[in-house]
Amino acid sequence: MASFDVIFLGGGPAGYVGAIRSAQLGLTVAVIEREGLGGTCVLWGCIPAKALLEASSIANRVKHAAEFGVMVGEVKTDFGVAMKRSRDISTKNSKGVEFLFKKNKITWIKGTGLLGPNKSVKVTTADGKSETHTATKGVVIGTGSRVKGLPQAGLELNKTTVISSDEALVLEKAPKTLAIVGAGAVGCEFADVFNAFGTKVTLIDVAPRILPLEDEDSSAEVGRSFKKRGIDVIVGAKLSGAKIGKSSVTFSVDANGAKQDIEAEKVLVAAGRAPNIENIGLKEVGIATNERGFIKINEKMETSVKGYYAIGDVAGPPMLAHKGEREGMIVAEVIAGVHFHPVNYGNIPNATYCHPEVASIGLTEAQCKEKKLEYKVGKFPFSANGRARTSGETEGFVKIIRDVKYGEILGAHIVGAHATEMIHELAVARENEFTVEEIELAIHAHPTLSEAIAEATLDAMGRMIHA
Repeated sequence: MASFDVIFLGGGPAGYVGAIRSAQLGLTVAVIEREGLGGTCVLWGCIPAKALLEASSIANRVKHAAEFGVMVGEVKTDFGVAMKRSRDISTKNSKGVEFLFKKNKITWIKGTGLLGPNKSVKVTTADGKSETHTATKGVVIGTGSRVKGLPQAGLELNKTTVISSDEALVLEKAPKTLAIVGAGAVGCEFADVFNAFGTKVTLIDVAPRILPLEDEDSSAEVGRSFKKRGIDVIVGAKLSGAKIGKSSVTFSVDANGAKQDIEAEKVLVAAGRAPNIENIGLKEVGIATNERGFIKINEKMETSVKGYYAIGDVAGPPMLAHKGEREGMIVAEVIAGVHFHPVNYGNIPNATYCHPEVASIGLTEAQCKEKKLEYKVGKFPFSANGRARTSGETEGFVKIIRDVKYGEILGAHIVGAHATEMIHELAVARENEFTVEEIELAIHAHPTLSEAIAEATLDAMGRMIHA
C-alpha cells in the first residue's frame, strides 16, 4: 500500500492534465491507467483521426494541383500507409505524456482500479497483482467513455463487418463500400477520410440533417460539399432488416417515405459514446449517477461522496477532450485549495475536422429563436475572401449572431478551411464579453481568412465592405 495526496483513476486528457496540474501545485500524485497514457483522445480518437484527415486533405488537394500549375501523375492512395503513420503519431503523443509524468514526478500505476472506502483504490496491476493505495486529499474519477453499437437496429459491433471508430483506425486498407451510421462529428470525419481514399461512402443519420448539433446553415454547407464529392447523404432515416454476413452487411433505410436497400462491405457505427462507469466501485462507495449514467458533479467537480471527484466524459457532456482538460485543471486547484475559475460550459468550442471544417461557439440561430432573443445575423462567405481565393479553399462562411441591444456575441459559426483554428478569436471574445464592435476595432491582417470574422461582425452591424 502506498499513500498519495491525490489519485486519478484514468489517464486520458482529463486525468493526465489534472495529474500534471496537481503536481505543479505540490501534491503527490498517482494515475491508474491500464492502457497507454493519453486515453481515447490520443490513442483512439482525436489524434489518429486527425492524422488520417490530414492525409485525406493532401489526397484531395493533389487532385487539383494542376489548377495551381503543379503537374502530377495519377494520384494513388494507400490507406494502410496513412493508418500506420497515424498510429505512430498516437504512440509518440502517448510517450510524450509519459515524459511529462516523469518530469513532474507522477506515479503511473499500470492496471485497473476499483474504488474503495476512505479514498482508497484497489488496483489489479498489468501483471495480475493486487494492491491498494490511498489518497489523503482526494480520488478523481476520469474513466472516460466508449463507443456504442446500435443493437436496436440489428447493428451489434463485431469488429469485422460492423465496426466502431476504434477498428476504423487500424484497417489495413480502405473498404470498397462503407455505410456510416451517425452523421455527427465522428461520422462526418470518417466519411471525409474514406471518401478521399476511394471508398464509396453512404452517410446515414436519424436526424433531419447531418451535424445536428451545429447551426442549420453549417449542416447545409457541409452536406452540399459532401454530395459534390460523391458521398451519399441520407438523413431522417430509419434502419431495419439488418443482415450481417462474413464479408458484407445489408439493411433497409426508410428516409421520409422513400425506402432503399443498402449493402456495404463494412458498417461504421458512429452513434455516440457511453460513460465508463461499470466495475469501478461507484455503487459500493455510494457515488450518484444521473439517468443517463453520468456521474453527478458540482462546479468543484465533487461527486455526491466527500473526497471523490469526477472529470471528463464520465462526468457528462459535452464529451470533448478540451472540456475534460479544463475540468482536470480545476479539480487539481480545488484539491490543492487554491483559487479556481469555474468552467464556463456555455463557451466551449465545438470542432469537426472534416473538409470543410466546422467550428462553433455559443448559441445556434435556432436556439436564439427558442429563447425568443432579439438578435441579428452577420455572415460573410469565404468565396469573397482574398486569402481563401488564393488557396483555392472558398467553401464556407463565417456567421456571427449578435444581441441587438448590446452587441453581445450570442453565437458564432465557421465552416471552411482552418475553421477549428479561427474559432478561438471568438471564444476569447465571448469569454471576455467583447461586443461585435470591439472585435471589428481590432485590425485583421490582409490577406487572411480571419478577415472573414471582421467582415461578419460588420455585416451584423449593417456595414459589410467586401460582399
